[in-house]
Amino acid sequence: MKIQVLALAFLATAAVGGVAWVFLYPLLSGERKAENRRASVARTEPVAARQAEKSQRSRREQVESTLKDLEQRRLKEKSVPLHVRLSQAGLDWTPQKFWIVSAALGGAFFFLAMFVGGGLVGAAGLAFAGGFGLPRWMLSFLKKRRENKFLAALPDAVDVIVRGIKAGLPLFESIKVVAADSPEPLRSEFLAIIETQAIGMPLGEACSRLYERMPLPEANFFGIVVSIQQKSGGNLSEALGNLSKVLRDRKKMKEKIQAMSMEAKASAGIIGSLPPIVMFLVYLTTPQYISLLWTHPTGQLMLVGCVVWMSMGILVMKKMINFDF
Repeated sequence: MKIQVLALAFLATAAVGGVAWVFLYPLLSGERKAENRRASVARTEPVAARQAEKSQRSRREQVESTLKDLEQRRLKEKSVPLHVRLSQAGLDWTPQKFWIVSAALGGAFFFLAMFVGGGLVGAAGLAFAGGFGLPRWMLSFLKKRRENKFLAALPDAVDVIVRGIKAGLPLFESIKVVAADSPEPLRSEFLAIIETQAIGMPLGEACSRLYERMPLPEANFFGIVVSIQQKSGGNLSEALGNLSKVLRDRKKMKEKIQAMSMEAKASAGIIGSLPPIVMFLVYLTTPQYISLLWTHPTGQLMLVGCVVWMSMGILVMKKMINFDF
């Protein structure tokens, strides 16, 4: 009898303990709280993922809109107005002054050719070259020289901006430091950014307009980085630091390409200069023999043809030895 009572008591105690374990242990051990936390995290994860996806999509849309603007700008670049080309060359001339100087050069070359007995056709060709070709070649030469000076100083300027931002200066103040201490033409271009921003234009758009005055990929990169950071935020010092590294790598690559193509350029220079040199030497030895080229109508026609073919050959050689990257 006692054994049965003890067995029943044991079974009742085990049953009560089991029921208590099932209902009380999750509350005491915190498993239910953990399950609730896991459920809440599972509910918030899609929300966080949607927010991250939305932020990434917004940033991607901003980048796409920036690239579309750049594409439209490249299309407009094909027909650059004369006043913009004068500004890119670093000249403060007006288009009227440029045309006056071109006409004066053309007239001077025409009268010089007529004075030495070059004939009407030769004088007209020389006047066209002096009034139309020479001024535009000078514009291209000045523009290229100014761009090279800008590229040489731009990586150091970006490093100055990065150090200023890391030291706690705003981007605008860092640009002011660059504008105060940099050499020309970097000084004038960054002063133009400061003046444009001072009249109310956003800083990102002001930096993007740098490409209009200095049509270089490196200036375009700088405008894109600043414009995107102004629109969507981010670590500007890190982005500009990466940009500085890219600029220096591009400079190294350009110098390497120039070194590799120097032999071809020297060969092209020798081949292109041989006919004028031979013509000049023949004129020194026997002027009456070579002067038929610009005194006789047939010789003038042959001389024009030679100039055309030589120009085509020089342009083809230039196309072959110039590398875009």
